[in-house]
Amino acid sequence: MLRTPESNSEPIWLIIIRLLRWHKPEGRLILMIPALWAVFLAAAGKPPLPLVGVIILGTLATSAAGCVVNDLWDRDIDPEVERTRDRPLAARTLSIKVGIVVGLVALACAAVLAFYLNPLTFWLSAAAVPVILLYPGAKRVFPVPQLVLSIAWGFAVLISWSAVTQNISQPTWLLWGATVLWTLGFDTVYAMSDKEDDRRIGVNSSALFFGDYAPLAIAIFFVGTIALLAYLGVVIHLHLAFWISLVIATIGWVWQSIKLSKPNLPNPIYGKMFRQNVWIGFILLGGMIAGCF
Repeated sequence: MLRTPESNSEPIWLIIIRLLRWHKPEGRLILMIPALWAVFLAAAGKPPLPLVGVIILGTLATSAAGCVVNDLWDRDIDPEVERTRDRPLAARTLSIKVGIVVGLVALACAAVLAFYLNPLTFWLSAAAVPVILLYPGAKRVFPVPQLVLSIAWGFAVLISWSAVTQNISQPTWLLWGATVLWTLGFDTVYAMSDKEDDRRIGVNSSALFFGDYAPLAIAIFFVGTIALLAYLGVVIHLHLAFWISLVIATIGWVWQSIKLSKPNLPNPIYGKMFRQNVWIGFILLGGMIAGCF
């Protein structure tokens, strides 16, 4: 039986933290990573610290809003999925009204931070909002909803890069493309754990779309990510540290692709691989920063 807000003894602030997924930081960090890639590369490794702070806070606020929007869309679906049935709106431990208020506050915080930036960056931030709001609905009508999420992730690159340079150039698009492909890769991995539940409920995912070819599709996404990052490194003349980090990332992605090709993997493996991509992203960030000097 689903719990009601009145019957739940957990403090509401803890429930809101779970709504925002702040108890699972890897999901927040993996959005922050491409934003940090962009701000450091655009500034040749030396962005203003206040800007870095705004970017970090902005990704946290945007991610929080995205989580709330997702859970509002899926409050009647999540109870049918093992991984999501305990989310506050799905378990009815938080009311829809409170969820909407929390989501609006998160969006307002992101908007305030966007006003700190230049006009191009502000309007890019505004353009990202419809994608964030509509992504959860994509799984109902679009065969590869992870592509919509990947485009949302790509806005982190466009926003952060333009915050430094006030323009978008070829290197920006190379990093955007790498981010979109990387996101398609790791989020398809993530979707594989929900494949049977999604099929039963009747919603779409890239894991279902690619079916038995999902491991191959993920490998292709990661190869594309490597190729675009390598091209970016050549275009903006990154030094040895970046190439070392790219080799490490490549080894990680090759290992994941080989592992995914094995049949009947237990579901926790997919979550573990998702978390590994957080570390891969930070290794690349370190290589990008060091490679600027």
